[in-house]
Amino acid sequence: MGTKGKAIVGMDVIELINLLNKAFADEWLAYYQYWIGTQIVKGPMREVAIAELTEHTADELRHAQILSDRIIQLGGTPLTDPIEWNKMATCAYLKPTDFSVRAIIKQGVHGEQCAIDVYTRLLAKTKNTDPVTYQLLISILADEVDHEEDFESLLEDLAEIEMKR
Repeated sequence: MGTKGKAIVGMDVIELINLLNKAFADEWLAYYQYWIGTQIVKGPMREVAIAELTEHTADELRHAQILSDRIIQLGGTPLTDPIEWNKMATCAYLKPTDFSVRAIIKQGVHGEQCAIDVYTRLLAKTKNTDPVTYQLLISILADEVDHEEDFESLLEDLAEIEMKR
């Protein structure tokens, strides 16, 4: 990272890299959570759920890339061992045991709500200390809020279909 670029970070860079690596781990676990959901989901509105999960899978991978780029820019190394993802993550991977659309999407809602909490805390920590990271996190948080809304809307649509039966 450039000297001036590092100088504008008003917090412990090692702490920031660690926090970003935790979010990086969360994004990879979310990516896999949604990807595996596209493979196993069953039931009414399956195709709609797959389309939504596929879109979110791409977003989570993009978030991991943004975080990786920033970690490297700060002089750190993104987590290189997938085994470390579970250890470092704030938002746990939820192993699917019920493959219904409702269950898979509820897991998505849970994951997005956790991500919203993580990014809200990161934003509070970087707001007055690292304007570059702060701006990156704002865009990720906006996606996570959108994902939660998408999943909750899908659950509402599913409930309507189930009531009509």
